[in-house]
Amino acid sequence: MEKAEIEGLKDKVPCAAVLERAGFALDVKQSTRKAMKYRREASIIIVIHDGKGWFDPLGDDKGDVFRLVEHLEKVPFVEAMNDVANLVGFVPSEPVWQRVSRQREPDLSIPERWHARRRPWCGSATWRYLTKARHLPDRIVRAAISAGVLREGPHGSMWAAHIDTNGTVTGWEERGPDWRGFATGGAKVLFRLGSPDALRLCVTEAAIDAMSLAALEGFRADTLYLSTGGGWSPATDAALRALAAKPGIELVAATDNNKQGDIYADRLLGLGEEAQCGGDRLRPIADDWNADLRMKAEAGAEEGGSCRMPAGRVKGEASPGSRRPLTRPGGEAAAGGGSGRAEGDGDP
Repeated sequence: MEKAEIEGLKDKVPCAAVLERAGFALDVKQSTRKAMKYRREASIIIVIHDGKGWFDPLGDDKGDVFRLVEHLEKVPFVEAMNDVANLVGFVPSEPVWQRVSRQREPDLSIPERWHARRRPWCGSATWRYLTKARHLPDRIVRAAISAGVLREGPHGSMWAAHIDTNGTVTGWEERGPDWRGFATGGAKVLFRLGSPDALRLCVTEAAIDAMSLAALEGFRADTLYLSTGGGWSPATDAALRALAAKPGIELVAATDNNKQGDIYADRLLGLGEEAQCGGDRLRPIADDWNADLRMKAEAGAEEGGSCRMPAGRVKGEASPGSRRPLTRPGGEAAAGGGSGRAEGDGDP
């Protein structure tokens, strides 16, 4: 096949067609016009460049529609090319993202857009969303506001900043009663809550989960609570490696209690092994840490008692959720761990 014909196939067959044929489904709530998220069990593929490109947020694979077939089907290029040719004219049945496209890019930069938003205040729409709908204690919300990582989003939503190693806001997680997403034009690095000098790093998949875990643990002074925002960009990888390189660090994979969370945890523990730091897997009881926090709050309300989080844990008391010994999610022993520790102390 001539090069012009190959290029023509790229224009005729969107990546969505390959994914639908392979059993992937579009996650509309976590998609944007420029980044469509497709799921098949624990596998995730993000489609970009108007359907002509893709990448795996849980790995390093990316490319065009031919590379996608090679990635999914484990076939050589010639077979991938023939598969793509057979999909010419196939129209994916999944609905396209319905969010209205901006006529132009925002005039302000990411940091300027961030600083133009107000910080939440007691009784504001964002404050009510976090404390009422998400059951976060006032103390945790105030700590995040004081750290400069929370802003009032539109329609009662929350903006939670992602910050690079230089302290620059690169983007923000957007969460609200009816919306979740990430800043248009922003870049995922890490949401950070806690002391930058902490030796225990608890890595979650969402800023609300990082704050929820902080609440459940009594906001430990030795811990930096982190969130990757559900992604794993090169900038996220570099930021985690920079934190893990400090002497005495313990890296805690506090990801969700599901297959996707196990994949993230495996990658985090692998990073910890490479950095030769301590590592551990910390699981919520439910699917994520905010679900655990809400269960605790609702149980406290039913008993008529206070649902405030304890100020701290007694030395040797177990962390919330079930802990594994220092093992990878697949059962392989993790190197450099400290399974003999009662508490797992060391660090979004």
